[in-house]
Formats: sequence, structure tokens, C-alpha cells
Amino acid sequence: MVGRRIRVLIVDDSAVIRQVLTEILGQADDIEVVGTAQDPIFAMNKIRALRPDVITLDVEMPRMDGLTFLEELMKTSPIPVLMVSALTQRGNETTLRALELGAIDYIPKPRIDISEGVIKLGEEIIRKVRIAAKAKVRMPAQKKTSSRPLQSSFRLETTDRIIAIGASTGGTQAVTEIITALPESTPGIVIVQHMPPMFTRSFAERLNSLSRLDVKEASTGDRIIRGSVLIAPGNKHMTIRRKGAMYYTEIKDGPMVNFVRPSVDVLFSSVAKYVGGNAVGVILTGMGEDGAKGLLEMKGAGAFTIAQDEATSVVFGMPRRAIEMGAVKRVAPLEEIPEIILENIA
Repeated sequence: MVGRRIRVLIVDDSAVIRQVLTEILGQADDIEVVGTAQDPIFAMNKIRALRPDVITLDVEMPRMDGLTFLEELMKTSPIPVLMVSALTQRGNETTLRALELGAIDYIPKPRIDISEGVIKLGEEIIRKVRIAAKAKVRMPAQKKTSSRPLQSSFRLETTDRIIAIGASTGGTQAVTEIITALPESTPGIVIVQHMPPMFTRSFAERLNSLSRLDVKEASTGDRIIRGSVLIAPGNKHMTIRRKGAMYYTEIKDGPMVNFVRPSVDVLFSSVAKYVGGNAVGVILTGMGEDGAKGLLEMKGAGAFTIAQDEATSVVFGMPRRAIEMGAVKRVAPLEEIPEIILENIA
């Protein structure tokens, strides 16, 4: 967006929310709200006329719901979209579906009954609009339905190999593509995806419904076993520890690392310490540099390390920094990463 301001179209059926978002974005010199629309039908006409760089989109609107509109938009005029989400269970599930359909990220719906935290919220919205303006819109992959396997005794076997994955902006779609491509015999997987607390549980539940693996939000003391995926809860760091032949997760508070919690660096550092060369580390799309230092530690401990390439990353920040630091043994497009993981974890 060099040389001109980021052009934003706000799509929301609430006149109050449209006004609040307009005022928040108006505080940034490099952002211009070029228009608003109360429903997707009006929005389609304004997209053609105004050619926005970023769209903020509410989910529940008259005449056409936000998900249907988003799906059509991704097919006809792919534009970076930020979902405006209410922090509710239903809102979380719908937002996760929107991310799978190609939305870049989400922002919390501004609460008009309170003034506390408005400045912080405004800063987050402005930051995410700037990221979205630079992001690549990635079309969702065609997903194959998978039947849930019956539990069998091998699922309780110890795993001496661990796969550690870190992701941020654009990561829900990338993580979903990887996890749904892996067989039920895959060694234990631990994941940090930058998300608020309520979203990580919904994300784990949705992945569990799509995958052949057993996926859950991690708790302290969860065993990392073959065929399982454990996702760090929002606003908590996740590490692993070893007791005898078993690996366990540990969930804890602590200061933010790289301005985030959970931090990919925190997870990767613990995997380097306790798993060493028996691990595979994967760093995916995301803004910033969280995970690069930890991936370097994993590589130094003998792990095989992978970074998503620029062409398939929504935001090539975290992978780029890891590559620059020399932390990566293999750079690959997203669709090749599951096969590379399996080749190096057997």
C-alpha cells in the first residue's frame, strides 16, 4: 500500500457498529473508509464501484448471511476480509468457518455499552487492517470428508516422536489442511495457533470433526500419544515435559513472549529440550517472528524443521524470519508439508 491509503469497506447491518468502526479506522492516517454497506447485496455493488483493499464483514445480516457472501466473494472477487465477530460460542464457530473459506482474520465486535478498553481495541483493529492489506488471499482447499476411526489399543502407546506446529495469521486454514491430510497413525502433534481463549476450544472441536486424528484443547497433564493433536489454549503458554517414556503437556501463565501468549517460541524451546532429534518442527503463515528462535533451537537439537513458503503463506512473516535465522531445513508449499512431515517422522 505504498503511496496511498488502505481503502476499507465496512459491511454490517448495525448503523452503530458501522459508525464505531469508521471512527476507529479514521484515527489512522494510512487508512481510509471508502464506504459502508448494511448488507451483502449493497456491498457487492460498492465493491465494484469502490475497489476496496480490505473488507470488514459481519456474519449475521439480512438478505444474505456473511458466510454465503464470503464464499461467493472468494470465487468471484477475492479481497482480504476481516470477520467482525461476537465473542460467543456460536460466533466462534462461524468465524472459524469463515477463516476456512478464505477470510484473513477476525476482529472483535466493538461493544457500545462500555468505554473501557476502546483504545486498545481500536489499536488491534487498525493493526489487523494493516496486516490484511498486505496479506494474500488463499483459496480454501477442497476438503475430503473423513470417517472417524474406532479407538484401538495402539492409540495408548507411547510416542517417541513429536510434531510441533506454530502458526498465526492465516494459520487456521493452513493447520486444517495439514491435520486433515495426516493418517491416524501419525505421532503425537502439539500446536500453538495465536487465538483468544474462546476460539482455541472451538478450533480444536472443529478440527476433531474434520480429521482422522483426535484433536482437543490441551490441559496440563495430557499425554502426547500417537494419533492425537493437542492445541494450546488461548492466553496460556504450552510446553512439554517428559516423565519416563511418556511426554506430557504443561499449560501455564507467564509473561507474553514476542507480544503473544501462547507463544510458538515457548513450545518449540521445550520440544528442543525434551525431544531433540526425535521431533519435526513446522512454522506456518503468520505476522512477526514468533517461533523463529525456538525453531532454531529445535534444529540445533537435531530436529527436522520445515517452513511454509511465501507463495502459499497468507502473511510471510514468521516463516521468513525463521529462514533468515537459518532455522529451516526445508521450505515447502503448504500442500506438500503433510508428506514431508511423514517422510521425516517415520
